[in-house]
Amino acid sequence: MKKIAVVFASASLMALAACGEKPANETANASNAVVENVVENATNAADNAANAANAAANSANVAANAANAM
Repeated sequence: MKKIAVVFASASLMALAACGEKPANETANASNAVVENVVENATNAADNAANAANAAANSANVAANAANAM
């Protein structure tokens, strides 16, 4: 879904540029928003990977505890 937002943001910027006007602030703000979204998405992906690793470690601990209980 966010990829679609990036595509629309890019298309909007290109449309503004084609008008012959100089919407510098709007362009800069939109570009900054896209960069912030990309950074936030990367951070979330790293967090998700860390959470998955923790879940796997917890599962391994549960299995080890179950084996030791027998």
